Amino acid sequence: MSDDYAHGQRDGLRQALAILAAEESKWSAPLGESRSSLMNVVRGVRHKTLQVAQKRFQTALHRLTPRDGAAVNQERAAAFDKIGL
Repeated sequence: MSDDYAHGQRDGLRQALAILAAEESKWSAPLGESRSSLMNVVRGVRHKTLQVAQKRFQTALHRLTPRDGAAVNQERAAAFDKIGL
C-alpha cells in the first residue's frame, strides 16, 4: 500500500470520526428528555450505536497507523485534538 493511499485512508477515517462525534453530541443532549418512553429508548439505542461505531473507527485507524516514527504520532495527536478526542 502506498504512503499516499494509506494517508488518504487515515484521513477518511478521521473525517468519519469527526462526523460520528458531531452526531453523538447531537443525540446525547436530548437523552431522556422526551415524555415518550419509546422515543427515549430509540434515542438511547441510537446514541449507543454511534458510540460503538466511533470505537470501531478508532480501532481501524489504529490498525492503519504505522508503528514507526514520531511524525505519525504527531499527525494522529493533531487529528484527535482537531475532533476533540
